[in-house]
Amino acid sequence: MDARRAALTTTAALAAMLAAPLARAAEEALEAAPVAAETTIPTTSLWQVLLAGGPLVIPIFICSFVLMLVVFERAMALRRSRVIPKLFVERFLLQISEGAVDRQGALELCDENDSLVAEVFAAALRKWGKPAVEVEQAIIDEGERAASSMRRYLRAINGVSTVCPLFGLLGTVWGMIEAFNEIAGSSAMGRPELLAGGIGTALMSTAAGLCVAIPALILYLYFIGRVDSLVMELDRRGQDLVHLISAEGLEDRRNRPVRTSKVKKAA
Repeated sequence: MDARRAALTTTAALAAMLAAPLARAAEEALEAAPVAAETTIPTTSLWQVLLAGGPLVIPIFICSFVLMLVVFERAMALRRSRVIPKLFVERFLLQISEGAVDRQGALELCDENDSLVAEVFAAALRKWGKPAVEVEQAIIDEGERAASSMRRYLRAINGVSTVCPLFGLLGTVWGMIEAFNEIAGSSAMGRPELLAGGIGTALMSTAAGLCVAIPALILYLYFIGRVDSLVMELDRRGQDLVHLISAEGLEDRRNRPVRTSKVKKAA
């Protein structure tokens, strides 16, 4: 009995020794809980980040809005179906080659179609029966006007890609000057964290300017390449029409032998 009582006493002592640290840890956790609840992780919205860049972020934001408008408008205007509708061009050239329409009928077809290639064809049709040089010159003149129409507003995209980094750089320089003046004119000497914070805020304007300028430059290069390809397509289609309606082309079609069927009738 004495041995059993001694064993129970020893077990109780060990349990008490183990429970004491656990109770102490629980008390510390309860005491630290309110402090942890109070120290929440700070969050920053996108609008706060933009405002942190300084006043020159406002013109950068305006440039980004203008960029979106111009890109949407040019994306709609430079669709191939708006510039060179394939079905209209193929049917038009086929009707001209087969003699299904005359000069007046072809002009009416061009007036009914609202596309740049129709305007180029109409300018060439007004020189129907003239030498190929005159017809080509009419196509070149109207093609230049069509190219100018397709390049409309592209300078705005190029301007955004050029101006936005300058706005960002100016905002950064402005912010750094303010940060240095604040540190030099206050009791914050020897506290580099304040200077680092001011420079980080100033660099936000440069980041905002680059975020707008880089997509603007990429879109400008894309639209310039698209316009060049459409101009080349207009020139190629115009040359096909020259071979059909110029004096040389008409004469060649008149002198072309008529293809007859060579099917022999059975005797």
